Amino acid sequence: MTYPPGPPGPGYPPPPPQPYSMGPGQFPAPQSQPPKTSPALKWVLLGVVVLVALVVAAGAVFVLAKDRGATGASEVKSGDCLAEIPDSSRVLYVKTLGCDQPHKGEVFAVLTLPDGDFPGEAAVVKYTDKCAPALAQYAPDTIEDPEIQLFVLYPTADSWQRGDRTVTCIATSENPRTGKLG
Repeated sequence: MTYPPGPPGPGYPPPPPQPYSMGPGQFPAPQSQPPKTSPALKWVLLGVVVLVALVVAAGAVFVLAKDRGATGASEVKSGDCLAEIPDSSRVLYVKTLGCDQPHKGEVFAVLTLPDGDFPGEAAVVKYTDKCAPALAQYAPDTIEDPEIQLFVLYPTADSWQRGDRTVTCIATSENPRTGKLG
């Protein structure tokens, strides 16, 4: 073996290129760096993604609620029957159906509170006291029926800001019933 090795022979790879082996006046091409994105742009993009996701989710909830026979809680009217009684104090939709089908509630009065500033929860709850006399007028025989209970939907400070002024009086029964009250 000779030192330094001779020219590459068969089976040897070619030597690597020598660094800076450019001619006089030539410079290596500058390396391009990926453009930097500002943190503000990242937050804006994240905000847009979140907003789109919320719109899609809200649309899906609306479509699913409408497909199941749901009616806006503030859109029901006297004589509407409800498949189930809401189990929450914040109700957006109720499932209405024909009173000839088994149901657990019947709307017998929809009372409208006066316009103006939100009167406070105590005043709204006091206004719900008008439901019992309204039931006596709607179906007098049900006042003494121990199976019939009252359930009331009323506006909150939040729903008041969206224009909700209705107190909805509902006669309920534990066991589903068919037909109208009275």
